[in-house]
Amino acid sequence: MKKELSSKQREELFNILKVRFDKNMNRHKNIEWGKVRARLQSNDEKLWSLNEMEQTGGEPDVAGQDKKTGQYFFYDCSAESPKGRRSLCYDREALDSRKEFKPENSAIDMAAAMGIELLTEEQYRELQKLGNFDNKTSSWIITPSDIRKLGGALFCDRRYNTVFTYHNGAESYYAARGFRGSLNV
Repeated sequence: MKKELSSKQREELFNILKVRFDKNMNRHKNIEWGKVRARLQSNDEKLWSLNEMEQTGGEPDVAGQDKKTGQYFFYDCSAESPKGRRSLCYDREALDSRKEFKPENSAIDMAAAMGIELLTEEQYRELQKLGNFDNKTSSWIITPSDIRKLGGALFCDRRYNTVFTYHNGAESYYAARGFRGSLNV
């Protein structure tokens, strides 16, 4: 499958991203939209991934810039875990281990298909400094291999004005748990 948008889709996405960028300047102080757009225009595959984030309800926005590489990073900034990415177990191993009532997909597989990565715990906590996210939902995060080897997976949410990190069996899935992604451009 070719990961490229039509010119109409590109312009629609640029318009959505620009409006969101302008509306939420607190998320990306000292970053200019023109420079972000220029970087996106030269990378069709990353633009396609951002569109996938948008289409699944993630409301991606610029969350900062890597000072070493100059890359901009986008996080899903929807108030709650993206609606189009919920009811997923953690990874393929967890999905395959379920004997019945399997979810449609896993968070890791869906993120890979979209060309994005799940947030790490550190990224999730950085996101929460930009606003209040996941007050009613939760989001899977990258799980350390030593926890995953034992059958567990991690997720985060915000309750009582505090960010919590929890664990669950990787094969579990809930209507109120999805995942937030990151994309470097």
